[in-house]
Amino acid sequence: MLDTAPLPVNPARPSGRPLIVIVGDAEQALERLCDWKPLQALAEVVIHHQPLHGQALVEALKHADAVVLVRDRTPFDAELLAQLPRLRYLVFTGTRNTTLDLAALAARGIPVSHTEWGPSKDSTCEMTWALILAATRQLEQQTALLRQGLWRPQAALPLAGVLHGQTLGLIGLGEIGGRVARVGQALGMNVVAWSPRMTPERAAAHGAVAVSLEALLSTSKVVSLHLVPTPATRQLLNPERLALMRPDSLLVNTSRSALIDTDALVEALKQGRPGFAALDVFDVEPLPIDSPLRQLPNMLLTPHLGFVTEPVFERFATGVMECLNAWLAGKPLVRVLAPDGKA
Repeated sequence: MLDTAPLPVNPARPSGRPLIVIVGDAEQALERLCDWKPLQALAEVVIHHQPLHGQALVEALKHADAVVLVRDRTPFDAELLAQLPRLRYLVFTGTRNTTLDLAALAARGIPVSHTEWGPSKDSTCEMTWALILAATRQLEQQTALLRQGLWRPQAALPLAGVLHGQTLGLIGLGEIGGRVARVGQALGMNVVAWSPRMTPERAAAHGAVAVSLEALLSTSKVVSLHLVPTPATRQLLNPERLALMRPDSLLVNTSRSALIDTDALVEALKQGRPGFAALDVFDVEPLPIDSPLRQLPNMLLTPHLGFVTEPVFERFATGVMECLNAWLAGKPLVRVLAPDGKA
């Protein structure tokens, strides 16, 4: 808990009130889910829904006394911070943000608070299975047929598959991976797992079998990623490992795009190993219009929806409001990030 000094008048604002700038609210949810009127009586609040980069981001933030980041959509490094002389407080939604330069913020004495997550792990598990089921049952293709006025394809094509009795390979078996494993078992799938620190005992506790990464990739019908990227796991799925996958396999990623070499995945899909991919996360978000991922026929894409649900954003909105009200009132700040970056 930290105490804040009385807020100085912001000479850049006609009202003299503190300026709070919110960036990354692509869903336009924070304002909708809370009553901002009491807070707006104490401060000016500006919300940006579209992504901001470079000088546009600097212009949006340069007079801000406090900044709110929705997730890690807006990288916040020392170079950006150096251009924000008035910044006194930063809040981000969720409990982890890997894009913050915490050392630079600490050097400026700027406290960092976060919100709670809500049911995001359940939400991401459900999103993972939405992708697995939609890809396996060819839902996107079948819906497109109906929109074209057809009932069945006009040519003989492979039919949808069945997951019962197949192998589900989980790369990562933490809180989300464990949830995904339970659903797979309920569907009658055999679950195998790998992570850098996987043990047979830990896998067995989730009803899975620990295997090597190579064995998982070469035997699994469905491979789903649930790791946090580290130097050891960045681009874990490289050309050599992707080539191990079955030609009828499905690769799913609702975790982080850094786990996959995207250029290698594009080429691997063209070669048919894996046979199909379903992605909810990308190296650049929003996904560029000219991304080759958009052109692949054996690809299902969703715009990073894993945590994007009403209950999660309700928790984000109330948490942001709680943090800002304490700061504006000069009360002890809530959910302040520790110096080591832990919530």
